[in-house]
Amino acid sequence: MKDLLPDLCDYYAEDVRLLPLTLRDYGCKTPFWGQIVTLRCFEDNSLVRNLLSIDGGGKVLFIDGHGSCRRALLGDQLALLAINNNWQGIVVNGAIRDVETLAQLPLGIKALAACPIKTDKRQMGEDNVVLNIADTLIYPNDYIYADLNGIILANKELDLNVLKTES
Repeated sequence: MKDLLPDLCDYYAEDVRLLPLTLRDYGCKTPFWGQIVTLRCFEDNSLVRNLLSIDGGGKVLFIDGHGSCRRALLGDQLALLAINNNWQGIVVNGAIRDVETLAQLPLGIKALAACPIKTDKRQMGEDNVVLNIADTLIYPNDYIYADLNGIILANKELDLNVLKTES
């Protein structure tokens, strides 16, 4: 089920919304999906570490870095922390680093670009907030589905088993 999104969009046309943002795939895991945890931060990934340190079973962290690609909000150490705490994936409206290593990790990762420079550590940011990215509202606790086709959002968990019976 590599091309998950086209099937979900066909079956759940009235229940999904597209995130019209072009992001690159950096992780080894695709497709990936889960309940959204939101974080808004600018060139400071202190709170990224805090969130990835808790159990992320069934969850995807969506980081709004305001589209800045001057500092990397995610790197190999934070990605390993996410894997150790059962996160399904991470989406970054901003930059990441350690691209070669991330490509080998069993984690879904999407981001705007790569940047080798680490962030400042000021403990700045807000979690569990509604994000507005590419004129699309992203709500905490909604669901995100991502693959090489892009990202869709839903306000409820979608039953993927219906796709297997449709094939």
